[in-house]
Amino acid sequence: MKNLFIKSTLILLIGGMFTKLIGFFIKIYYTRLIGIEGIGLLSIVMPTYSLLLSIANFNIQTSISKRISSGNNSSKTIVNAFLLISFILLFGKYISIYLLKNKYTYIPIVVSCLSLPFISIGYIVKGYFYGKQNVLPHMISNVLEQLFRMLIIFIFLPKVLKYGTIISVSVLLGFNIFSELFSVAILYLFLPKKISINKNIFKTDRLEINSLLNISGPTVLGRLICNIGYFFEPIIFTNLLLYKGFSISNINNQYGIYHMYAISLLLFPSFFINAISNSLLPEISKFYSKNDYNSIKRRIYQSSFISLCLGLILCSFIFIFRDFLLNMLYGNTLGSNYVKYICFFFILFYLEGPLSSILIGINKVKTCTLISIFGMIIKLMVLVISIILGFNYYSLLISEVCNVIFVVLMEIISIKNSFIFNDV
Repeated sequence: MKNLFIKSTLILLIGGMFTKLIGFFIKIYYTRLIGIEGIGLLSIVMPTYSLLLSIANFNIQTSISKRISSGNNSSKTIVNAFLLISFILLFGKYISIYLLKNKYTYIPIVVSCLSLPFISIGYIVKGYFYGKQNVLPHMISNVLEQLFRMLIIFIFLPKVLKYGTIISVSVLLGFNIFSELFSVAILYLFLPKKISINKNIFKTDRLEINSLLNISGPTVLGRLICNIGYFFEPIIFTNLLLYKGFSISNINNQYGIYHMYAISLLLFPSFFINAISNSLLPEISKFYSKNDYNSIKRRIYQSSFISLCLGLILCSFIFIFRDFLLNMLYGNTLGSNYVKYICFFFILFYLEGPLSSILIGINKVKTCTLISIFGMIIKLMVLVISIILGFNYYSLLISEVCNVIFVVLMEIISIKNSFIFNDV
């Protein structure tokens, strides 16, 4: 079991590293092509896209990973995706003009949503492989998908720049459709060659559906609310700063610099933590089903220690070389001050993923959900208060730090107070 955990973690670590590196090269390339204005527009659009993606997929990957399900409710996620596309076609202009205060976001939002059905299918298949603790197909599909995405971006994006920022950003988001289709095709190559089709496939297995919903329900509610908060973040940020007299172009540019330069740089090493988190969940679930609490405790200590050490080393490196890294990657040092002030708080951020996986693995899904919900509420409240107090653009940093500290502390307290520690 220990060897399987280490093997899964190493595979995800290697795959995550290659995926992240390729993704970083892609981001360096397109950020330099579309410029600050395009980055600002892309950053304003992404929270809306993330919210719709969360609704469409109903957290099916985590559910199937934990239950080793055949995915009987996969059609539900795909139907959700098509319903959301219809919703955006009807109300996208209202969101763009009246909420985001930027009419130019409409076309990118519509284009980005067209990839939702294909992402839903991918999540279903990935959840199956995670549940089997067979992470190799996921790693291979991710790396090949990024290579394919890099190829089409390098070939086609320069050809549409002459049509302006809106079209360039829309085309960039539209490439997700083709990359997701490619990823799904790769994943299906790894599925069993002979799949028996049950004549009762269209009948509802209530016990299985209930088991999936017990996992998906609370988790997707938490993610949904967090994505709603993420959706409202640029709306609150933009409207309050507009009220204080800042120009919409400067607001969009600073929001883009913060998310696409500063936060992206800080999140670059997160593939280490994702590898630990994704391999930790099915193993903790197995230990929990066998009442093997000593093994759970051992994994908690191991994953927490590794995450903290990695976080400290990586954040220290980024802090020291932030200007060099930003200039090397993006051709400027915009966002350097943001990185300087928030960097060491991100050491705690690297604990979030493993701690969440542990809570879900020991059936503390509702607890994990409540922590996420209250964390997002605190984040938005601090954002509003910070802007009112005059911190302006730096309000994004303050709200992010408060969110990270609250979530990590509450997750630690919840795990410490669980019977895993009380009874052993």
